[in-house]
Amino acid sequence: MAPQQLMANAIRALAMDAVQQANSGHPGAPMGMADMAVALWGDHLQHNPKNPHWANRDRFVLSNGHASMLIYSVLHLTGYKLSIEEIKNFRQLHSQTAGHPEVGVTPGVETTTGPLGQGITNAVGMALAEKMLATEFNRPGHNVVDHHTYVFLGDGCLMEGISHEAVALAGAWKLHKLIALYDDNGISIDGQVTPWFIDNTPQRFAACGWNVIDGVDGHDAAAVSQAIAAAKRSAHNGSSGPTLIVCKTAIGKGSPNRAGTSKAHGEPLGAEEIQLTRQALGWPHAPFKIPQEVYALWDAKAAGQAREAAWNQAFAAYKTAHPALAKEFVRRMKGELPKHFNQVAFDTVVTAHTKAETVASRKASQIALEAFTAAVPEMLGGSADLTGSNLTNTKSTPAFRVDLAGDVVKTEGGQIGRHINYGVREFGMAAIMNGVALHGGYIPYGGTFLTFSDYSRNAIRMAALMKLRVVHVFTHDSIGLGEDGPTHQSIEHVASLRLIPGLDVWRPADTAETAVAWAVALQNRQRPSALCLSRQNLAYAPKADLGDISRGAYVLAEPSEVGMAKTHGVIIATGSEVQLALAAQKLLAERKIGVRVVSMPCTSVFDRQSVDYKQSVLPAGLPRVAVEMGSTDGWWKYGCAAVVGIDTYGESAPAPVLFKHFGFTAENVADTVHAALLKA
Repeated sequence: MAPQQLMANAIRALAMDAVQQANSGHPGAPMGMADMAVALWGDHLQHNPKNPHWANRDRFVLSNGHASMLIYSVLHLTGYKLSIEEIKNFRQLHSQTAGHPEVGVTPGVETTTGPLGQGITNAVGMALAEKMLATEFNRPGHNVVDHHTYVFLGDGCLMEGISHEAVALAGAWKLHKLIALYDDNGISIDGQVTPWFIDNTPQRFAACGWNVIDGVDGHDAAAVSQAIAAAKRSAHNGSSGPTLIVCKTAIGKGSPNRAGTSKAHGEPLGAEEIQLTRQALGWPHAPFKIPQEVYALWDAKAAGQAREAAWNQAFAAYKTAHPALAKEFVRRMKGELPKHFNQVAFDTVVTAHTKAETVASRKASQIALEAFTAAVPEMLGGSADLTGSNLTNTKSTPAFRVDLAGDVVKTEGGQIGRHINYGVREFGMAAIMNGVALHGGYIPYGGTFLTFSDYSRNAIRMAALMKLRVVHVFTHDSIGLGEDGPTHQSIEHVASLRLIPGLDVWRPADTAETAVAWAVALQNRQRPSALCLSRQNLAYAPKADLGDISRGAYVLAEPSEVGMAKTHGVIIATGSEVQLALAAQKLLAERKIGVRVVSMPCTSVFDRQSVDYKQSVLPAGLPRVAVEMGSTDGWWKYGCAAVVGIDTYGESAPAPVLFKHFGFTAENVADTVHAALLKA
């Protein structure tokens, strides 16, 4: 049997055996894509199994993540630290071989995939990061950033709408080192896709500026390898776009009775069919038994170490020629902030406090960004066609552009653009930011209206699951946006985002809180953040101390500040409603009722504080009332006696009219607190 056929059959055997043992999984896709994997991993992929984090490795993304046994098989066979015992533990508790690939769990896995369409979009982000870093750091004779991004994807990825967003942007950005291999098998869970998927995929990609290599036999590893080589040659032409290689395959290749059918997609083949498949493939070996000759064919350890050693030598020469650039590159790829970051953050917050400006918190965000983007060159901003509303651009972040030759445009000062116009593509933006963060070298942030976080939501969830440092800037955070009405007015969105584990949701009340939110978000190396910001102006809330803002909640105003000696209750408020709480505190003082005002810009950060601190902010025995222009459900966990919120959709009218209509007035807050105290 030819060596490439042996290599492919090893994948097929491991895939069908692991799925059978787990009695769960998807054997068909890995069996169908096995020859494609042999071509890519055997002939082209630049990687080192001994160091999965080598900076200049090619990135490989399995967008159709249900085919996880493909990547697990290849990682095991090429020499990554993924044992045959882990293959046997496929889909079992705490194994390294989860049902879908997870970054940080399995060495060699670059991103968590499973939600279809997001893998190809992550790959676009990775390829974008490679292109930008190459422009920033490479110098004549020193190409220290020079690698490809490869992605396998299937029909399901192409049916998901996010793929349209990603494919269009990849073409617009001329990401010539992005190479996608399409597993064109025509089968999904429900069967033959032709009744519901009739897209002309090659023409669609070509229309978006991609090179397309069509009609490749996906079961001919040599033909696939030649197509990849052609795509790489075209990548040397900078004006070229990314490349799609259309590989015609049969799902479940090798299975006599299930190949080419939906039965091979998402269930074990069964013991009898596996035995027949072994005979058809000429694979006489026992389950999970791989002959040493096959391991030797796949083994990439020595070649990988040689590749990395050559790059290390090249980087040493680069370091000698450009020491400052080399030091900066290492810092950024490690994900470390500049040494002076803490001082910049301190100065930014103190300046905000000193100036005490009355501005919308979206403007407060831009003010903070002016300082942070100037000091942190890896910050890469953007907006989904709302730059003038989200205020995500700064003097340090000119627009990112690619010229007709495919080169990243530089300013007169030699800087690349650091603010991306994503177009009306919220979901694509969010998943591309995940890919940028996964690649390393940049800290991505992007803006849209809070209401449209619904479009981005699954990518936000994936960022939290993957523990990525990405920042979402969500403006127009409430009925305070006014006349645009209920389609644009966020009600449930803040509460909904707070339900995502691992996501910090900030709703700052003024310039100082906004600056702190940005500082904490940038310092969170393993946690995404969402900043929910107002359209309307917010007065600065005077505060005696800035130190506790970063703890998520703090005592903003004691009753003594309005002439009251005793504390009868606590008002908890966020964002624009902090001003309502302060005004209500004064009204209650006139009724001889003393209340403490607590600003809680981030509930999750506060929840992670010590019990002692939380009790110092929210003392036991004092009735609590929360005030926030949004869904009330999440506030009851703080033991509130009442919540001033909104559990209906908004209305179209000027903001002041809406505030009065929905009860967001100082008088109503004071009355609500008074009534709660009477019941206590």
